[in-house]
Amino acid sequence: VQLQASGGGLVQAGGSLRLSCAASGSIFSIDAMAWYRQAPGKQRELVATITRGGSTNYADSVKGRFTISRDNAKNTVYLQMNSLKPEDTAVYYCNAGLAPFTGSYYVSYWGQGTQVTVSS
Repeated sequence: VQLQASGGGLVQAGGSLRLSCAASGSIFSIDAMAWYRQAPGKQRELVATITRGGSTNYADSVKGRFTISRDNAKNTVYLQMNSLKPEDTAVYYCNAGLAPFTGSYYVSYWGQGTQVTVSS
């Protein structure tokens, strides 16, 4: 199983980026998916989560600016980031609770991270 994140880059404050994360390999079912981020010198923090049914939750710092969504048919989760601020600069990681086989437990998988840099 592999989670491949993409879409990061350099953007000016006030700009937008859209991150994608596609799961591939042996996949029976994916439960919740999420985005985390880690800024230099800081701990990794939860940005947003989405259940298989589409219920979402956001960190207070991104509410109203970021939108998480998913395409279950494509095993992909997205993060639309608008009105970006310099403090959003971080490496963004996707995460999925995934069962690789029928009857297997759900295991937490991580993507490799994608850098988002917001200049002032």
